[in-house]
Amino acid sequence: MNEMNIWSLIVGATLVVKLVMLGLLSLSVVSWVVIVQKGLVIKDAELEVGGFEKRFWSGMDLSQLFRDGANRQKSSAALGMENLFRSGFKEFTRLRQQQGIDSDAVMEGSQRAMRVAMAKEEKALEKHLALLATVASVSPYIGLFGTVWGIMSAFIGLANQNQATLAVVAQPIAEALIATAMGLFAAIPAVLAYNHYAAKVESISHSYYTFVDEFTSILHRQAYSKRAA
Repeated sequence: MNEMNIWSLIVGATLVVKLVMLGLLSLSVVSWVVIVQKGLVIKDAELEVGGFEKRFWSGMDLSQLFRDGANRQKSSAALGMENLFRSGFKEFTRLRQQQGIDSDAVMEGSQRAMRVAMAKEEKALEKHLALLATVASVSPYIGLFGTVWGIMSAFIGLANQNQATLAVVAQPIAEALIATAMGLFAAIPAVLAYNHYAAKVESISHSYYTFVDEFTSILHRQAYSKRAA
């Protein structure tokens, strides 16, 4: 009897089980690529939030902060919280320069611009998270399908044997169980990463909403100060 090891079991598996294993391996590779990529994106977003809040609340003039961002934007586009600020302040400044427009319209336009920017930033943060959720949910079932198919094939083969022994079905069942293990190997990192990143995205989004509310209050005071004067 040939000595069994993981590789020999994979090579000796039935065609259907091999296809299941290949599919699970592909899902695992894709999910790990997404996990690494999303980790970098979320880390950059968190650093950007902290850095921009520090500059924003440092007491710097808003016009100067906008100009500094414009200079940096020549090499790279504004992202995250700075994009919210630039979108709102740019629209606020543009509308205030128009003749015959009241403060309500100025504020409405600024808030609309920030809402659009907010939606884009949240979409960028949530990109590919659904893929992780899909891998986490379907991988165990794909692995289970491979296991059931392999065990079914093992018992069909057992029925054709004159002498039924454990040795006859040990290798086919072991081959089938590898599919379950591969399904869990693909699913567990995906579900852990999804839960971790979803919490991070929610926290960053909360920071964005808080900033928009605070910045709206500042713009509101500026918009209505002229009228009060």
